[in-house]
Order: sequence, then C-alpha cells, then structure tokens
Amino acid sequence: MSSILFSVGKVLPIVAGWTGTISYLAAYLLLSMNKLKADDRLYHAMNIVGAAGLTYNAVVLNDFPNIIVNVIWGVIAFWAISSIVRAKRN
Repeated sequence: MSSILFSVGKVLPIVAGWTGTISYLAAYLLLSMNKLKADDRLYHAMNIVGAAGLTYNAVVLNDFPNIIVNVIWGVIAFWAISSIVRAKRN
C-alpha cells in the first residue's frame, strides 16, 4: 500500500506541472490566434490553472525561481479577473 501512495506522490506533481504547462501554452496560443482576448476571464482562468500546476510542481522540486514567477503570475491573473468583473458591473 505504501508503494502505491509513494507512486501517487511522485505522479501528482508531474501531472500538475504538465497540466500547468499545457494550460499556459493553450492560453497563449488562443490569445495569439485571436480566439481569446486579454479581457476574457477564460484567458486568465487558464493562466491561474497554469500558475497553480507549475507552482505545485516547483514546490515539490524546491525550484524557488519558478515558485516566485508562477505565484506572481497567478496573482496577476486573479487581479485581472477581478478587474474584468468590476468593469462589467459598472
């Protein structure tokens, strides 16, 4: 049983990292193809998913530069979504 838990513990950061990478790249691709716009909540939500996945992966790997950049990226994305929501209310 412990070997199964150990395997999950190794696999989860890898899955999170790849999910984050794919989310970042898809968001940028869709933005570049004009399928999403910078004021679309989906664009920023994809960036939050990317930041969360890559931050988790970086924490497991003790990769502090990537932790910092991805946490800040996620904060910016949250800020952008809240700005979009506030602007649409007004």
